[in-house]
This record gives sequence, structure tokens and C-alpha cells, in this order.
Amino acid sequence: MKLSELLRPECVKARSSADDKALALCEIAALAKKSPLCRNVSEEDILEALQDRETLGSTAFGNGIALPHCRIKGVHDFVVGLMTVPHGVDFEAADGQKVRLLVFIIAPHQQSNAHIRLLSALSQTLQNAEAVAQMIAAHTDKQLVKAFVLATGKDIQTLEPAMRNLVQIFVQDETVFKAILEAVASLDGISLAVCDADNGRNHLTQIPLYAEFAKNGVASNCKVIIATVERQLSNEVIRRVEGVTGSLFECTGVMVAVQELTYAAGALEM
Repeated sequence: MKLSELLRPECVKARSSADDKALALCEIAALAKKSPLCRNVSEEDILEALQDRETLGSTAFGNGIALPHCRIKGVHDFVVGLMTVPHGVDFEAADGQKVRLLVFIIAPHQQSNAHIRLLSALSQTLQNAEAVAQMIAAHTDKQLVKAFVLATGKDIQTLEPAMRNLVQIFVQDETVFKAILEAVASLDGISLAVCDADNGRNHLTQIPLYAEFAKNGVASNCKVIIATVERQLSNEVIRRVEGVTGSLFECTGVMVAVQELTYAAGALEM
């Protein structure tokens, strides 16, 4: 299913006049309640769930964008909606910028994996500054929907394929780890885990023969993203990693290994 197909047109509001975070969340709860998918929950329940999520940390992720979201029992499919606040509203963003575009998700309580993939796919899409600017500039709800549909072409897949590859991404450069993880996490049907690992030099320098190299300091640790993906998506994993690092053949501090699997079953919670 495409991201644009998850958008509920009745849950869209262009050019809100909300002047603080609390009022913005109230308007979002009212918008979400317009969806028939929320008929079994009250507007108050939605607002409380959104507020509870914000107490864990702001859902603003910079550049004037926020992704308010929550999971609620009684909702059986995803409700995605949009709201713009052209003059901006303080959403306690880490970069200090006021939020002008809010894309919200009301998710089924049990579908945490799909929820994570949806968040990841949306955050990737919203890195397109031109598309975001077009959404913020929309004067009507219809224009806002059109701008969102044009910006979102990704599919969210629910069926697990039989033929899969094992992908291991070794990351020594901590400055790119989060970007790489987010880039690959939104892939359809991916199962992944992250492990901490020591670089070999950390252990070699404990052996007397190599002791002198300890004077150069301890090498940074390594994180390993271990994932299974559809075989035909392996090149897409590499493309997304190189979208962060540039060519892997010219990269130091990141390495990708791909291996065909003869058997893979089950899935991992993220």
C-alpha cells in the first residue's frame, strides 16, 4: 500500500491558526476523530494518547516538521492526516525551529512493526525540502492533499517473501549511523536488529605483541545492523546506504556485506 493511500482526506487541515502545541494537538485529535476508522474511540482518548506520546519526547524532528503519533486500542487501521501552521508553532524541537507542517498517525495498538515502518517512510519522504515547502504553501485542504500525494510514492508491504538475503552493515562512523539506520528501516518487509561490537584493534592491543599500538588510543566501537530483506531489495539497501555515505568503494568507516539465504523464517520486532 502506498503512503498516499493511508492519508485520510477528511483528516486534513491547511493553514491552521493554532498558536501553541497544546492547541495544535487538540486540533489534530479533532481531525483524527473525523475518520470513520476512529468511530470506536473518543476525541478525548485520541488527545490523551497524543499527549502521552509527547511526554516521552517531542515528535518534532527538525526543519519545521513534526510527526505526532500514538497507538490506540479500538483503531483497526492506520489514520494518517495533515495540518499546516504557516506562522509556526513551538513544538519543542531540538533545532529550536517552529513547526509548520504536522503529519500525524493514529495507529492500531497491536501493529507496532508497521507503525515503525510508516514513521520511517514518512520521515524519509519529509526530507524532501521542496515537497515540504509545497505542502506548507498550500492554501486549501485539496492543495495540501495533492502536494502530499505527489511527494509520497513509497509502498508499505505486508507480505513476507520467501527468498531473502542477509545484509550486514558495519558502521564505525557514529556520525552517519542514525541516518543509515533510518534509511534502511523504512524498506518494505525488512527485519533488523542492531548489535554493538568492538573493533579488532581493541582486542589486539591487549596481546603483548601488539601492545605498542595501544599508545595510539582505543579505536572507536562498531555498530552492526543485521537485516533480512527480499532478495530483489538488496541493491536498494546499498543504494540507501550510499545515499548517506557516498560510494562505498571510496568510504572508510562503513561496510556492507550481502549474503543469500537458503532458509529464512519468522520476523523480528523492531
